[in-house]
Amino acid sequence: RKVLSFVFDRMLIQVCLYFYCTFLWRCLKFVMRKLTGRCELQRICYNTKPGASRTMKIETSLRGSKSKLLQTSVSVHLDAIEKTIEDIMELKKINPDINPQLGISLQACLLQIVGYRNLIADVEKLRREPYDSDNPQHEEMLLKLWKFLKPDTPLASRISKQWCEIGFQGDDPKTDFRGMGLLGLYNLQYFAERDATAAQQVLSDSLHPKCRDITKEEISKFSKAEWEQKRMDKAIGYSFAIVGINITDLAYNLLVSGALKTHFYNIAPEAPTLSHFQQTFCKCPLLHYHCYLMHEFHKFWIEEDPMDIMEFNRVREKFRKRIIKQLQNPNMALCPHFAASEGLINI
Repeated sequence: RKVLSFVFDRMLIQVCLYFYCTFLWRCLKFVMRKLTGRCELQRICYNTKPGASRTMKIETSLRGSKSKLLQTSVSVHLDAIEKTIEDIMELKKINPDINPQLGISLQACLLQIVGYRNLIADVEKLRREPYDSDNPQHEEMLLKLWKFLKPDTPLASRISKQWCEIGFQGDDPKTDFRGMGLLGLYNLQYFAERDATAAQQVLSDSLHPKCRDITKEEISKFSKAEWEQKRMDKAIGYSFAIVGINITDLAYNLLVSGALKTHFYNIAPEAPTLSHFQQTFCKCPLLHYHCYLMHEFHKFWIEEDPMDIMEFNRVREKFRKRIIKQLQNPNMALCPHFAASEGLINI
């Protein structure tokens, strides 16, 4: 009986939600338009500041519209956005001369929405492309990765145990790219090339983790023997390249799930690109980005102070949950240099 009652209650809730979404919500929008003289798109643009809050509301409104034009507007080609905005304004009977900034704001939102969809396709294409040792471009990227990370140490040969020095598992790194394909190499090389100093520092720290910082108050609580043990207690190191590929997997899943919309809609004034995605992985000195996912994971690893490398999955999952929680804030941008909505179009 309890099971049947639970199933019945759940079905009733679903029916009520469907009824609300289908009828009451549309009635509410109709009433609001009559009271304010503005359609839902206008109300969102006028009442919500630019950035993730506005763009995600616009996206929800367009996808949930009964109009085919509005539904399909989120998946048009980038070149068709301007014409699509004109069609929407005409459909909604909005005079562009009276509302000159509305079209600009809608266009900015659509550029972000369509750009995010295109970005997923670009990232997926790289992820699906396997590393090919017979491809000169792939080989060149791999050798550059070594050069950027170990500028003072020549690589003895293409197949070498030296690759373990930068965190690959064996003599030939190509086998480590299977999970993320060329995307893993792209991100590692981007980090090593665009911010060589930070990449080399993180690599060094991953090989030789620093002693944990212990305050004077903490020191006073230890006996001499305990302090000697604590003084020698160091965080466990990790394989830089393997962790970099793993963090690429984390960034990829955040992107595909839509969790990164908050970040991209807040920092990209138009369509987010592959460069924006790579900048979530590491720092770009040209744009003064903070080295985020890779650098933050490194700090998080040291803070967690795992007993051994077998705790990697636990630490990674805890780190993932932290990032997702941050991204649930509509004003969040993973790169602290950017205030939410900075540089975005306001009406």
